[in-house]
Amino acid sequence: MAAAHPPKDTESHIPVLLRPLLAAVAPVAGTWLDGTFGAGGYTRALLQAGADRVIAVDRDPLAFEMARGWAGQYGDRLVMQEGVFSRLDSYASELDGVVLDLGVSSMQLDLAERGFSFMKDGPLDMRMSQTGESAADLVNTAGESVLADILFHYGEERASRRIARAILRARAEAPITTTLQLAGIIESCLPRPKPGQSHPATRSFQALRIAVNEEYDELFKGLMAAERALKPGGQLAVVTFHSIEDRMVKRFLTARAGQGGRANRYAPETQQDAPQFIVRSRKAIGPDDAELADNPRSRSAKLRVAVRTDAPAGAIESYSIGMPRLRETRT
Repeated sequence: MAAAHPPKDTESHIPVLLRPLLAAVAPVAGTWLDGTFGAGGYTRALLQAGADRVIAVDRDPLAFEMARGWAGQYGDRLVMQEGVFSRLDSYASELDGVVLDLGVSSMQLDLAERGFSFMKDGPLDMRMSQTGESAADLVNTAGESVLADILFHYGEERASRRIARAILRARAEAPITTTLQLAGIIESCLPRPKPGQSHPATRSFQALRIAVNEEYDELFKGLMAAERALKPGGQLAVVTFHSIEDRMVKRFLTARAGQGGRANRYAPETQQDAPQFIVRSRKAIGPDDAELADNPRSRSAKLRVAVRTDAPAGAIESYSIGMPRLRETRT
């Protein structure tokens, strides 16, 4: 794949729910880890709010290329670490805070050559790390039932089987290699959207991106890693953009707050001796009217914040927090 060129206006990028996040975790001090560095919005805000140091983690090398123009002004207060946030406890310990923004970076959506957008024609890629299996590999080799399960469980697409069959018919004629080619196949399976409704390919593209980047597994492991890396009194702030992610975060925090019962109705009842987190608020924080007016993309965003206790880090099964599981694997 040709090298991607970063957008020129990334310094003006304001991340979603920045104001309420800073208010919820104030006062900001000590060492923080931004597990989803992206365009650097949260990292810069944390440094400006009083963090002594921020460790910025991202699996996309383009993120650090973008930061070259401004990172130097922070000196050794900013440490950039290429990697995945599921391993954040191997990058640092005794952290005062961890921030995770699970939305797709606008820099990735804006670059047609990255293959995330169904609105721009580009190679069907979607790899955040720019390595490994691409969305085109998945779409052109996975079986019908696997594709249908990915679309349904990862994207909550009700027409998953119809779309999977259409993909197999199309790839039998020729490989599916571009974003608009795939978007057209999906559109042919669904009714024309009414004004105000999302694009027909939205859920399917979300599902494929999640599968390519193993995002749900990454989230589960990242939450556990944050539990291990945060010191007592350290804060965990997570911004989600769709219901499955938010359920996983909510159930994880419910389980780790020692509230007993079941994280979901299918999980066995558990009782903890001591909670690992204190949840700041049962209700997620959403965007206010001003943010919605400035950035319609924020409409689905939810922020959850919890404070680490001094209880030892423990173990939890991914199914207990509602991580979607496919019935079949490609192997």
